[in-house]
Amino acid sequence: MTTRWLTPEEQRAWRAYIAASRLLEDAVDRQLQQEAGMPHLFYSVLANLSEAPDRRLRMTDLAETLKITRSRLTYAVTRLERDGLVRRENCRQDRRSSLAVLTPQGAAVLERTAPGHVETVRATLFDRLTPEQVGQLEEICAGVARVLEGEETGAAAEDVPWRRRSSSCSGQPPEPLRP
Repeated sequence: MTTRWLTPEEQRAWRAYIAASRLLEDAVDRQLQQEAGMPHLFYSVLANLSEAPDRRLRMTDLAETLKITRSRLTYAVTRLERDGLVRRENCRQDRRSSLAVLTPQGAAVLERTAPGHVETVRATLFDRLTPEQVGQLEEICAGVARVLEGEETGAAAEDVPWRRRSSSCSGQPPEPLRP
């Protein structure tokens, strides 16, 4: 098998992507640490719970949404729970599942922190792009995500760490995973 080395243009694009993604994540993390004393992952947990029905999600669904392993999510939720920002509940319909629930205190922290977070994201990324570039960025990132999630390669659910089959807390059978 012959290695398909990156072209000089691809190498420059790859290195620019790596530099930009690391610097962007660092800028967002610094802002959230300063304003809320939490890393970006913890903020993302709170934000996703705030958008969920009844401000609660099954832990497995939250892990898939955040694209992290269940063990990493368990660690984050344990820390947020200790700070009173999230609580866990048992799932009535499936005793194997648990729910992460945003507390009123967690919602208040999110409400207080969100304006600074959005300003950081806007200042470090979107204010530097034209509307056409925003569309291109979305298209590129969505395409890469589809490949990595196995949608375009037919990867099994087990090949993607945050996916697994489980039952639903709604009492309905789980939706089949996308191929």
